[in-house]
Amino acid sequence: MAKRPTETSRPASLRDRVQQEMHAYPTNVTFHDLIRKNKRQSVLLIIGMLLLGAALGSALGALAAAYGGGGGDLNVLLPSLVLGAVVALVVGVGATLWSWFSGSSAILRMMGAIEMNRDADPELFNVVDEMRIAAGLPMPKVYLINDSALNAFATGRDPEHGVVAVTRGLRAKLNRDQLQAVIAHEMAHIRHYDIRFAMLMATMVGLIVFACDAAFRMAFYSRMGGRRSSRSSDGGGGAAVIVVIVIAILLAIIAPVLARFIQMAYSREREYLADAGAVELTRNPEALASALATIAGDEEPLVEVANRGTAHMFISNPLKKARAAHQNMNSMFASHPPMDKRIARILALAR
Repeated sequence: MAKRPTETSRPASLRDRVQQEMHAYPTNVTFHDLIRKNKRQSVLLIIGMLLLGAALGSALGALAAAYGGGGGDLNVLLPSLVLGAVVALVVGVGATLWSWFSGSSAILRMMGAIEMNRDADPELFNVVDEMRIAAGLPMPKVYLINDSALNAFATGRDPEHGVVAVTRGLRAKLNRDQLQAVIAHEMAHIRHYDIRFAMLMATMVGLIVFACDAAFRMAFYSRMGGRRSSRSSDGGGGAAVIVVIVIAILLAIIAPVLARFIQMAYSREREYLADAGAVELTRNPEALASALATIAGDEEPLVEVANRGTAHMFISNPLKKARAAHQNMNSMFASHPPMDKRIARILALAR
């Protein structure tokens, strides 16, 4: 029988940071409090991303109107702003539909994940079955990534199409209690529909980056200068038009940074929520705390198949450089919260 993990199994430096962080949380905090808070914040983040996409579409519409020769006329520019926003929303819906039906399959192919059956690993399937029953969910498909790093992620568009993927290293190096805690974390992602939002956010960020690149090309490599600028100054709305175009260019500059910030803030909040959900399912916060500490000490981050577009899906940042930079930093552009803060929240729930 596997030995139950204890706090003493964590590295001393990490344990000290956890003790310091725990003092910041009131003793009456519960995982239900965290769930309610994070759900409210997640809704606001999604709304913010949609508004950012519409604003960027309006900016592209303004730049297109100016490049087309109507930039000096507000009667042309204003409809272009509205049309740009509408087109952006239509493109966003189309991309969302693709993500809905094909996103998870594309991610699994990208990761080189192989679907497993119960005969290949009965214990893993038993653990997954236990946690899906505790969560009241259908049995997800189980995939294995042939990598020695310790990591896992969940994907799919809803619980009926859920997928849990674990690395070979995670399966080999964690004991049963720790494995159960990690699987519970991934089942919480499925239960909270994080898997759907993760694909949506990744798709929208990609579209925003692409649109901003188009805006730069339109603004700086077109012939908007000289002749068209002089035409714009002839109309009564020339000054207003210049202001709109400048705002459009500035938006194209800051939009990718803001989109990345929204995506990462979303990911950090959802990780906290999934940790709380895992505690709810297992009733064993020490196991999850021990598993995260073990993963934090892993010297083999997943560098072969992971990339910046998929890093936020994993239980721990799989990118070597990002892991080194953000493992113990509460950076606004980190895809995951620092491990000491995550462990502190988990242990605070057990008090």
